[in-house]
Amino acid sequence: MSSANEVPDGRAFLVVMDSVGIGGAPDADGFFNGDVPDTGSNTLGHIAKACAEGRANEGRSGPLDLPNMAALGLFHAEALANDRAIPAIKPSGSWGAAQEISQGKDTPSGHWELAGLPVPWDWHYFPDACPAFPTLVRDAICEIAQVDGILGDKHASGTDVIKAYGAEHVKSGKPICYTSADSVLQIAAHEETYGLERLLDLCARLAPIVHEMKVGRVIARPFIGQEGAFVRTPNRRDYAIMPPAPILSNWVQDAGRRVYGIGKIGDIFSMQGFDEVRKGTDAQLMQHLGDLLDEAAAGSLTFANFVEFDSLFGHRRDVSGYARHLEWFDREIGKLIARLGPKDIMVLTADHGNDPTWIGTDHTREPPS
Repeated sequence: MSSANEVPDGRAFLVVMDSVGIGGAPDADGFFNGDVPDTGSNTLGHIAKACAEGRANEGRSGPLDLPNMAALGLFHAEALANDRAIPAIKPSGSWGAAQEISQGKDTPSGHWELAGLPVPWDWHYFPDACPAFPTLVRDAICEIAQVDGILGDKHASGTDVIKAYGAEHVKSGKPICYTSADSVLQIAAHEETYGLERLLDLCARLAPIVHEMKVGRVIARPFIGQEGAFVRTPNRRDYAIMPPAPILSNWVQDAGRRVYGIGKIGDIFSMQGFDEVRKGTDAQLMQHLGDLLDEAAAGSLTFANFVEFDSLFGHRRDVSGYARHLEWFDREIGKLIARLGPKDIMVLTADHGNDPTWIGTDHTREPPS
C-alpha cells in the first residue's frame, strides 16, 4: 500500500491529430497528388496563412487561434520543420519535428512508426486507372458479396462516389469500391438496404486476400439516406494488416500495464495490444479522453486518434472547416492538459499531412510535430 506521501505511477496519453502535418518533409518530392509532388505542402502552416489572410472565414474569423498548443511549442516545431527561425518565446512543453522513415503517407505507416515499428516493406498501391483493381480482387468481392459486378473501381473521394453511385448501389446491391493514393481498398454500402453487418463481413473476408498483396487496409464505409442526400455514418471499420512485430501497446501490456484505445486505433493495429477501445465522433472521443483522465489505471497507456481533421476537412479541402476543428481541439485539449496528474505525460502528434490548400484530395507527405 502506498503511503500518503507517495505519488502513484503516472499515465501516458499519446494523442494523434490525424493529418495535422507541419510541412518540410525532405523527401516530399517522391510523393504525389496526381502528377503534382507534395514538395511545399504544409497543412498547419498553410491553414495559418489562409486564416491570417482572411481566406478561412466560414464559421470563424481572424488569425488561427491555438493558444494551448502554441504554448507547448507547436509553431516552434513547424518553424523547425521548414528551416525558419524558431520563435524566441520559450514554450512550456517539449517539442520537435519528426521525419518518417516508412515509405508511405497513410494511416498505418504513420501510426506503426509512432508505435515503434517502421513499415518493413513497400506497400502495394492500386493504379490511378479505371478499373483500378485486378481481376483477382474484383472476383473475390463478387464471390463474397454474391453479386455480378462492382461499382466505382477507381481512385475517388468517398463522398463523391456515394453521390455518383449511391442510387445504383441501392438498386443493384453492387458494392461501391474505390481507392486512393494510399494503400487501401474502401467499400461503401448503404447501412439499411445493403446491411451494415453484411458490409463488415465482406470487408473482413476480403482483407486477408489484399493483405497478402501488402495492401495496408480494407475500410468499410457505410452510409445512409436517399439519392441526393446520402451521408456517411460513424460506423466505419478499418481492417488493417497485422503488424509483423511487437509495438508500443504490446510492450506496455507485457510490462503488466493496461492499454486503452480511443477512436480507430484498435482497428489500425488489428487490436494487437489493446485492452479496451472507445469509439465515436471527435467530440465523443474528446469526452472519452477526459473520462480516462479520471479512470485510466496507474502506469497505463491511452492511445487516441482524432480522425475528423482528415476525414471531414483535409480530404474535402475545407480550409475553414479544418481551422475551426483545430481551434475546437485546442480549446478542449487545453482543459484536459490542466487536469493531468504530476507524473502523467501527454504527447500530441500527427501521422501524416492532408494540406487542405493542396491540389487533389489525397494525403500529403509531411512530418508530425
